[in-house]
Amino acid sequence: MSSKQPDHPILRQWEKLRDRPGGKRLFSWKIGRYARYTGTIGARVVELEPGYAKVRMQDRPGLRNHLQSIHAVALANLGELTTGLAMTVAMPPHARGIPTRLTLEYVKKARGEITAEARCELPDGREPQTHEARADLVDAAGDVVARAVAEWLVGPKP
Repeated sequence: MSSKQPDHPILRQWEKLRDRPGGKRLFSWKIGRYARYTGTIGARVVELEPGYAKVRMQDRPGLRNHLQSIHAVALANLGELTTGLAMTVAMPPHARGIPTRLTLEYVKKARGEITAEARCELPDGREPQTHEARADLVDAAGDVVARAVAEWLVGPKP
């Protein structure tokens, strides 16, 4: 990690665990325990750096709707998790943020493994400002099944 990148506790945990056997699984489990509702989808963090996150979710019966595709709220949960990780680890130590809006565009029925990739600009955090993190959720064929946009209010810690 270069000195220009934020040093967030979540990012430090990722750096510590990602290359160890079972480390990504353990890291993902810890995230799911910390944010319990998020943990219900069983997502696995694949990549994480300031302003970028890649997270995968396996299709399983507990996530399906009556149309035999992944439920819209499970996709929203994956989008929120992925955009949230990208934004959270992008924040400088003097800043904090809170999501204020999450929008999803559902493009097609989601089936099979879904991978979400989120990107955002690294916020300055010295003055309260709104920032966006965007994620594409794609299936195994590479087709976009949903797009998430999370709006965050980022500003200085009190």
